[in-house]
Amino acid sequence: MLKVILVASGKGGTGKTSLTAGVGAALAQAGQRVLLIDGDCGLRNLDIVLGMSDRVVYSFADVAGGAVMLCDAMARHPVYENLYLLTAPVALPALSERGMEQLAVQAEEAAFDYLLIDGPAGLPAELSWLAHISTQAIIVTATDRACIRGAERCARKLEEEYCIQRIRMVLNRVRPQMICRGQSANIDDAMDEAGLPLLGLVPEDEDLIVCGNSGNSILSVKRSGASHAFQNIARRLEGERVPLMKI
Repeated sequence: MLKVILVASGKGGTGKTSLTAGVGAALAQAGQRVLLIDGDCGLRNLDIVLGMSDRVVYSFADVAGGAVMLCDAMARHPVYENLYLLTAPVALPALSERGMEQLAVQAEEAAFDYLLIDGPAGLPAELSWLAHISTQAIIVTATDRACIRGAERCARKLEEEYCIQRIRMVLNRVRPQMICRGQSANIDDAMDEAGLPLLGLVPEDEDLIVCGNSGNSILSVKRSGASHAFQNIARRLEGERVPLMKI
């Protein structure tokens, strides 16, 4: 059965796009068939992080609007054969709930196991169309309190307005030294303030920037750091009980 997961954040700069790309690649590497959707209309960059800028032609709005079928619109990743991408439109088009539902139906008919949506930061209007087809959500936040507050507000909106019941949090760009010095919230404080169960921890990793700029997956560069964290998160999405990595 298709799992539709919205990756959201209360504010920008939390690493939401890198997480979507990394977890998507980890799931595909493990044999799952994965469709990624860049839902950040106007500020799309998932294609850059994936190294697929020269491969994408159609947006998810073209499929949802009925202009083209999903099988013709999606682009295959150059390395991971089970990983596909639909980019975002340059400007927010007129969308309908029915159109988004048909997109999800086509994804299920194409035998995808996961549909990961890299949502826009914050709570813009287009979030409603993406949340409408989502069965669960991942809220990505850094450990600073402004991000955590934004994560809590985003989660409450997804739960109360869009009826997404399974919402989990990923603490991204974790800096242990700042936590030890009391300059950043610790893991327990972040969970308490956001009111969300923890799906995973991702350490600050400079190689993510290098890989994002070059369009290479960090999974193909290293096994430690963020790469290991993305693989752990993918395994938890599959239902495995995986201990939190030591940071």
